Amino acid sequence: MKVLHLVKTTRGATWALRQVTALRALGVDVTVALPSTHTGIAPDYARAGVQVVRADVDFVRGPGLLGALRRCRALVDRVQPDLIHSHFVGPTIVARLALGRRHPVPRVFQVPGPLHLEHPWTRGLELRTAGARDHWIATCRWTYDTYLALDLPPERVFLSYYGTALEPFLRAPARGRVRKELTVPADAPLAGMVAYFYRPRRFLGQRRGIKGHEDFIDAVATLRTRGVPLRAAVVGTAWPGAEGYENLLRAHAWRRCEQAIRFTGHRTDVPAVYADLDVAVHPSLSENCGGAVESLAAACPTVATQVGGLPDVVIDGETGWLVPPAAPDRLADAIEEALANRDEARRRARAGQALVRQLFTVERTAVDVELIYRAILGTPAVTERVAV
Repeated sequence: MKVLHLVKTTRGATWALRQVTALRALGVDVTVALPSTHTGIAPDYARAGVQVVRADVDFVRGPGLLGALRRCRALVDRVQPDLIHSHFVGPTIVARLALGRRHPVPRVFQVPGPLHLEHPWTRGLELRTAGARDHWIATCRWTYDTYLALDLPPERVFLSYYGTALEPFLRAPARGRVRKELTVPADAPLAGMVAYFYRPRRFLGQRRGIKGHEDFIDAVATLRTRGVPLRAAVVGTAWPGAEGYENLLRAHAWRRCEQAIRFTGHRTDVPAVYADLDVAVHPSLSENCGGAVESLAAACPTVATQVGGLPDVVIDGETGWLVPPAAPDRLADAIEEALANRDEARRRARAGQALVRQLFTVERTAVDVELIYRAILGTPAVTERVAV
């Protein structure tokens, strides 16, 4: 079984790297098309024994649609795959347009997040380019249900989460180092948010960043006006092009909270960050399962918004707290409740840890994806594990 994966970036998208590495270990012959073979994490694919070819087939950020179509056709002619697996909207549409509806090689779009389905014109574009040989792997329940509600044939829609490297979070790093670095006393409540900074996409009508940084800052400010001596950490760096937006957020945080919020920049020790947080907050306006998988893997009490795939892992009252999106006051209420009920917060966090260990190990999700491949290609399964 030869599968061609279309990945549009070598920065981020580590979930795609983990997945193809696990698929390779299962014996799947994987070729990955990347815009570069030497930048970012591209060398990690090669080190995992995955064949890497250079091909930029994303018309959204790439050099244009016509060039992307030509490169995609040449790529498929060169690789001769049994199946094409794309991970982003842009390369998915390019593959469909380049090959046409009658091309014999089936295609599967593993949907990394629900954003394009939340907007009529992007949703319509994606659906109108699909043909009878196209399939979908939803990576959260919301996406799966949405595709079925759009009358796609159920036999062509699957559900399988992207696997996560859980081990560093499960090991429970020693506490205290990050608090000491941030000069936060051991007895001071500390909330944190770990996410890239994505500037608002005006063409989609966004006025605030998709990760909800503004709402987190406003929630911290609200709690401090209530007398809660909360300190906060914002961990992450700007996605390319969002540096100005990050500066605006820093200024907003200073106006609202002065030194109570610390921006740490990029960190490679996120498990240690979660070990020192009393509450992890994921206030996204649109999201797949997001960083909630990691905070719960670390058994860190978690508050999240009720969007996309976050409710798959943050189950209100069971594994964490869920609040409506774009509601900083409700976010503040949930954070305050988690801080006031430490035993309950720890109970929910431990339940969340058990849930993500069950659903998000990359070994499990890779087996699920291999079974989906076999269902699409009509080849016998070699394992008894069945995809959801």
